[in-house]
Amino acid sequence: MTIIDTHVLLWLLSDSEELSSNAKRELKSGNKIYVSVASLWEIAIKKSIGKLRLAYSIGDIVEKCEKYKIDILSIKPSHLDYIEKLPPVHNDPFDRLIISQALTEKMSLITRDIIASKYAGLNIIW
Repeated sequence: MTIIDTHVLLWLLSDSEELSSNAKRELKSGNKIYVSVASLWEIAIKKSIGKLRLAYSIGDIVEKCEKYKIDILSIKPSHLDYIEKLPPVHNDPFDRLIISQALTEKMSLITRDIIASKYAGLNIIW
């Protein structure tokens, strides 16, 4: 199982060349792929404050995820409990939650975020 970071979702939906060959391979592998509801939340917030210009609505993104067979992972109390155990390596609350979800659910994480690779036990695909 694999969870994708927010930027990976955006690049996938826009068919961006930013995705690495390893990321593309994993996305096409047939392995179960998830995106955190936190990524949708992050996108909505960034759109609302003007930090992200995107033609898609959250509903559109959910439809596109269904098309790509990407499941949306809800936030569970166990994910939030685990955040408290994470060392303060990453300051971004969305990234900390996605990392917590990956570690709690024993998922690999597709991300270009170098800071995420500093968490022990987290398998990064890039």
